[in-house]
Amino acid sequence: MTEPLHLDDSSIRQFEATVERTLDDRVVLDRTAFYPTGGGQPHDTGTLAADGETWAVTDVQKKDTIYHTVADTPPEAGTTVTGELDWDRRFAHMRYHTAQHLLSALLLEEFDAATTGNQVYADRARLDCAYDRFDEADLADIETRLNELVDDDREVTWYELDREVAEERLDTQRTRIDLLPDSITELRIVEIAGETPADEPFDRTACAGTHVPTTGDIGTVTVTGRETRGSEEERIYFELSD
Repeated sequence: MTEPLHLDDSSIRQFEATVERTLDDRVVLDRTAFYPTGGGQPHDTGTLAADGETWAVTDVQKKDTIYHTVADTPPEAGTTVTGELDWDRRFAHMRYHTAQHLLSALLLEEFDAATTGNQVYADRARLDCAYDRFDEADLADIETRLNELVDDDREVTWYELDREVAEERLDTQRTRIDLLPDSITELRIVEIAGETPADEPFDRTACAGTHVPTTGDIGTVTVTGRETRGSEEERIYFELSD
């Protein structure tokens, strides 16, 4: 089973690993910092290099383990490779994913609107939530509040927690634990700090994605629009800038 380095440290840009096996154009490594598609976050891209050769990593998927799709004939099993992420792409995903956590928590707190889906990209994101309809004043207020939370530069942390312990201690609906398959017994909890160290976290969510270390790294949030997604469901679109 591939060791997912990104779960402990989202800042890793380069790493060494050993090829465990290959399947056509896919490579399984003993460890990786490449994020596989999941949770509304796209996969990382980048390169693997060894002995003067370089392979572009074009797709990363998690099934029974993590598979890296590479261009050309892959390196042989036993090869030691250096992996390097396309950091601009990864960091953009980290910013957008953290902003999505802020938006989810804000909508739940101020509109009692639970998140029902999300998708982040390197240049935009969207979030679906259970709500009747937002108007222009709502969107303006949401944008203002999001940027206040960014300016607060709140710390973002993550840790692992046994599922049974999490279900006893945490609000399972707010953390969205109840949406996870029963087969997941060890959870990764992501927290965004409250206004003061004594406060409860502004957001606490079960999530395996990658995030920036503080909300200040998100940048300026612009809410670009909304869309009705059927009965009592809304979609919000937003973009980030430096």
